[in-house]
Amino acid sequence: MKISTKGRYAIRVMVDLAEQNPDSFITLMDIAERQGISEKYLESIVSVLSKNDILISMRGKGGGYKLARQPEEYTVGEILRVTEGSFAPVACLEKKPNRCVNATGCKTLKMWEGFEKVINEYFDNITIADLLSDGQVIDNYVI
Repeated sequence: MKISTKGRYAIRVMVDLAEQNPDSFITLMDIAERQGISEKYLESIVSVLSKNDILISMRGKGGGYKLARQPEEYTVGEILRVTEGSFAPVACLEKKPNRCVNATGCKTLKMWEGFEKVINEYFDNITIADLLSDGQVIDNYVI
């Protein structure tokens, strides 16, 4: 599993917005400048986040983007699933229920399900608020 720049930048955008005044709309140009990311590339990322009600967008003068909820209400897992898709490590786990014809006799299925569970639990237990606090909470995860 590899997280693309889209997922990584989406998290950076969320952290950036969480650091700003929650009542203000922040322009994409300001975010791009602070993060050192192309404004054009950010457009596609904030579009996905807005369509999934993660960000609120407003066009025109005074417009921009802001968080739809409080930073502690967003998990990294939620943001990554919206931008990257599922964390399923193998194709047969992409859809629930598993429709693989070999699922009942597969000797490795439980291993892949366990791996997917670890990934989901890890990212679902980190909030945007946790990232604001310099990631101190993140180092405490035990497998």
